[in-house]
Order: sequence, then C-alpha cells, then structure tokens
Amino acid sequence: MSAPYLHDVTACFAERIGEGGLTKDAYARLLHGCGPALEQLRRARADGALPFLTLPSRRDDLGPLATLAARYRGAFDDVVVLGTGGSSLGGQAIAALADRGFGPPVGSPRVHFLDNVDPDTFQALFAAVDPARTGVFAISKSGGTAETLCQLAVVIDRLRAALGEDALKRHVAVMTEPKDSPLSRIAERFSLPHIDHDPGLGGRFSVLSTGMLPALLLGLDTAALRTGAAAVLEQALEAKDAAGAAPAVGAAIQVGLANERMVSQSVLMPYCDRLFWFARWYRQLWAESLGKEGNGTTPVDALGTVDQHSQLQLYLDGPADKLFTLVDAGMAEAGRPVDPDILDHPETGYLQGRTMGELFTAESRATAETLIGYGRPVRQIRVERLDEGTLGALFMHFMLETAIAAHLMGVNAYDQPAVEDGKRLTRRYLQGEGVS
Repeated sequence: MSAPYLHDVTACFAERIGEGGLTKDAYARLLHGCGPALEQLRRARADGALPFLTLPSRRDDLGPLATLAARYRGAFDDVVVLGTGGSSLGGQAIAALADRGFGPPVGSPRVHFLDNVDPDTFQALFAAVDPARTGVFAISKSGGTAETLCQLAVVIDRLRAALGEDALKRHVAVMTEPKDSPLSRIAERFSLPHIDHDPGLGGRFSVLSTGMLPALLLGLDTAALRTGAAAVLEQALEAKDAAGAAPAVGAAIQVGLANERMVSQSVLMPYCDRLFWFARWYRQLWAESLGKEGNGTTPVDALGTVDQHSQLQLYLDGPADKLFTLVDAGMAEAGRPVDPDILDHPETGYLQGRTMGELFTAESRATAETLIGYGRPVRQIRVERLDEGTLGALFMHFMLETAIAAHLMGVNAYDQPAVEDGKRLTRRYLQGEGVS
C-alpha cells in the first residue's frame, strides 16, 4: 500500500541549496536513529499502546457517532462543537473539506466550532441561532478542561432557559473518558448521550476520533479518512528501512536542520484554502509534542498565496532559520479560464485563457523555486486531489513525523507538563488566591 502523496525533500540538502541545507552525513546519522523509533511504533501498534495507530483500521467505534450524527442532521439547522486544542482543531480541519465558509452541503447542518471562551463570541452565536433547532457536542478527553466546562455550562443555561431542562438530553451530547469527571457528571445529571473518548488517545493525536462527528454531520466519508491514514501507516511501518518511510525522512530533515543549521522554525504553507485549518492543527501537534526541555522548533502556519504578500519578504530576506513545507493540492486544472476580453491589456497577457488553478499552481512553484534560489530549505508535498483519503494520509504523516522527531530529540511526544502550570494558576486566580 503506497502513500497517496509525493514527498520531495531534495531541496533540503546542502548539495542542492548550499550552506543552508542539511549535509548527507548528518542526515544519514539521523535516519539511522529513526529505525528504533519505527520499531517502537510497530510494537505500540501491535499491543495497542498508542490508539492513534490502531484507529485507522477500526470501524466499530463509528456506530454511536453515526447514530448521533443522523439524529442531529434530521433535527437541527446548527450544531455547536465545544472543545479546545486537539478536541477542536482536527474537527475544523476535516470540516473545511465540505464547508468552505459559505455554508454546509445540502442536507447538512451548519457546524460551528467554539474553541475559545470569549463571551462576545458566545453572545453573537446565540443571537444568530434558534435554540430549538440547535444541537451541541462537547469534547474533553479528561472531562475537566476548564474552557470546555465553562462553555458547556453557559450553553446548558441558555438552552434550559429557552427549552426547559427535559430538552437538554435531545440537544446536548458529550465525548469524554469513561470515568468520573466534571463532564461525565454533567452528562449523568442531565441524561446526556455520552460517547467514550479512549483514555489512551491524546487530544492532539485524536483527530481520527474527535473529528468523526463533524465529518459525519457534513456528509464526509469517515472510512476514507481512516483508509488514507492507514495507507501512510502501513507504508511507514512496513518499509524495509527508514529511508522508505516518508514520515521518518521528514523527521530526520526537521531535526537535522535544527541541529546542524540552527533552523528554529517550521513553516507549513499549503496552497489550498481547505488546508488552512490543517496547518493550524499541525501547529499545535508539533509545538505541544516537541517543545520540552529546551527542544523543539516553532511551527508557523501560513497560506499560499495569501502569505506571499505578508510573509514572503521575511522568508526570503530575513533570518535563514526556517524550513518550508509547501503543500500542492492538485489545483492546476480547477477553475474557469480567464476571458481575454475582460483582461484585454498588454500587462495581463499571461493570464488570458489561464485558469485560476493554473495561477495558483504557478505561484506555488514560483515560491518554492524562489526560496530554493535564496538557499532556504524547502520540502514539497503534492497530492493529485484533496479528498477524505488524502487528508487522512496527511494527518497520519504528520502524527508519525512528530512521534519520530520526538524520539530523535529524546522527549515524550504525548505529554505537556509545562502547560499544567498555567492551569493551576488559572484555578488559583478564580478562587481569589494571591500568587507570590
């Protein structure tokens, strides 16, 4: 089974771009170090220690989600997904396949992701929706996430005032670990449907679980998402050596450039609006998994062509401290040709008869070649088309790349100990305690 994308790293090496690139010797050493990481992942998949590795082959967990999604699709015009971080970003990345921001597909509700606790946003939402035609899905792995609990309390209060307490069990459902927690107690108190969140599945690695309800609500193929992820997983774990595993190659490039060339930032720049939220998802995955004990590089989410006009000057002529990953989503044939009669000017001849997709693709190519010409390391990922299968493949590629990079750095990809300090301080401030 081959991965459904092309992974081109040739412009990351010194022999191609000069002193800003990685030497082949350093790359070979790191690639050799990826072998034990891949073996650990093989064992973890076999014994179920890392559920994100077993989800691609599962379908049994989708039944309760499909039932809930079918009921919500029939009953509601709007569905609000509550959660933050990994409980929200993956769902938003998947939803963008179907909803470009102008409304959902016919027959699907409008899906809103509320991942912050800005009260103005909540006020605006409830001014725009009909409570009687609104469903809610709250996601928190631990069941104790302060932001999600606050969100849900506000939503329940609003719905209860508008519809009565008995209506809550028809309008609100939760996804959390099957254990005693503040969220599970809310579900029990109001008899809310409760979808189990696997206790071993970390939030930022949970996209193939927490993102499934939004996918089903919008009529997307959840099996295809997981099949695409499975293709990458099989290709990586069954490769004869690390050089044949694209995520291992990516990890070696990222860590090697950081170690050898002081590359401190990893820019992910898709040329596709539907991958905007994917880049945001990647930002959390890379930052929170690797930023430990002085390790890690800073992920930067960008969007072509928009950020050619806001960031490219810095990328080309600023500090040489970035790796660029450009994603081409196969848009060259898309769009209608430009009518020469409308752009009838000598300076616009290059656009006449060309499609918007051709312009998009030409700008992606030009950006890559310009960066390379300036000696910047550039990785290119190309897919023939963006659909559920290729998106699932990209999810799995970057989850594996992150896990392997963590192994090379000697950190645990699956915890976030420093974040807990801020959580403790937040609780103390809300309890009125002084902090010295």
